[in-house]
Amino acid sequence: MNKYITIIGGGLAGCEAAYQIAKRGIKVKLYEMKPKKFSPAHSNKDLAEIVCSNSFKSNLLTNACGLLKEELRRLDSLLIKIADETSVPAGQALAVDREEFSHKVTESIKNNELIEIINEEVTDIEDIAKEGIVIVATGPLTSDGLAKQIQEITGQDKLYFYDAAAPIVSKDSINFYIAFYGDRYSQEKRKEETVEQWKKRLEKQKSEEQSYINLPMSKEEYERFWQELVNAEVVTLHEFEKREIFEGCMPIEIMAKRGIDTLRFGPLKPVGFDDPRTAKRPYALVQLRQDDKQASIYNLVGFQTNLKYGEQKRVFSMIPGLENAEFVKYGVMHRNTYINSSKLLDETYNLKTNKNIYFAGQITGVEGYVESISSGLVAGINAVSKLQYFEKRGFGDGEKNHGDFGNEEKNSEIVFSEFTVIGALAKYISTFNEKFQPMNANFGILPELEGKKIKDKRERYMKLAERSLENLNTTFLI
Repeated sequence: MNKYITIIGGGLAGCEAAYQIAKRGIKVKLYEMKPKKFSPAHSNKDLAEIVCSNSFKSNLLTNACGLLKEELRRLDSLLIKIADETSVPAGQALAVDREEFSHKVTESIKNNELIEIINEEVTDIEDIAKEGIVIVATGPLTSDGLAKQIQEITGQDKLYFYDAAAPIVSKDSINFYIAFYGDRYSQEKRKEETVEQWKKRLEKQKSEEQSYINLPMSKEEYERFWQELVNAEVVTLHEFEKREIFEGCMPIEIMAKRGIDTLRFGPLKPVGFDDPRTAKRPYALVQLRQDDKQASIYNLVGFQTNLKYGEQKRVFSMIPGLENAEFVKYGVMHRNTYINSSKLLDETYNLKTNKNIYFAGQITGVEGYVESISSGLVAGINAVSKLQYFEKRGFGDGEKNHGDFGNEEKNSEIVFSEFTVIGALAKYISTFNEKFQPMNANFGILPELEGKKIKDKRERYMKLAERSLENLNTTFLI
């Protein structure tokens, strides 16, 4: 058996797995097909490219993704550390400068003497698995050739659904006679202020380059926008593709067709804001989130879309403040590949039918950046544990690496408590479910608190967070 571990895919999960393996003294061969070959949604030659959004979501412990990030920080996650280092203002959320984040991850991986980066496309997982342990972290945009082989290895008929990314605009092209800075939480202070105090605070926020730019809409403006949005031309999808769109990344034009007020109770909700021009709550409100360190480009929050590029320019320019917007990047819909992990994987992301193969990232059905990093960490440390177990027992390739090893092998696995978000995600993807769908971090997948039910949601979530951190296993850290 090889004395190194192979990773296929240099995305978030693959890079995290590589770091976790190398820090335990094991060599890594990391295969990444870029820059020789790019998927339809990728354009950056660096590792760990972020495609859909630059947000890693909330940092609050009362948010499941915020709790997951804290768990990962305590477990020495390389990618969360770099995300913190490359963060841009985003209120209580963690958002990053995409280019700087990818570059720093790439440099960290390149400079690790135990990690060898091989810029080639892999088309045969089984050959690699015959010689040693492999982690398949090819992500939601797995190449067609490799996806076909994964399909054969797992015996599945279907490996994909579709999701969409939001457009990005230049800050210099935004009309600040209409737009204003601030987030929902700071805006709530308005209740305690005079109009004059409120206006001074807004000016101060603008000078401090606050995280969100807000575009208020009147009833008439919103309804005109909605009418054009629901009738705009989209990139044509096949019928089977339409059925595979993931609910958590719903294109805004599809969401809008569910009803004229749907957006006002979703990504365009105006709650917590006052329009500086009227000192009253707007009818609807679009938020833009900083997308780079220099605060020169902003993405439209919640505006994942499959509209044709020309239609994006036409319809989104109807939003007050974006009438002269320069679109740095248009939204795009792309295929996401994932396996039926609930049938195929265990809680360490190990393939049940071949102990030499692990999967990590969104291909396992964890949905989101932080969730992918979490899976890479779990798969990485368990791949090391498995390699050490094989060496201790003198197993090479062949039948010993397939099927069930029994209790001794099970005891070598590092399974996180289901009370942690890391463990709850691993349990979710490995628990059989006939209607298995990708899952984000959320408190609903954690076991309920014992004792009397706590009605206050924030208090209940904090109790769940406290329990999670108490049950976080860090004893294996090196």
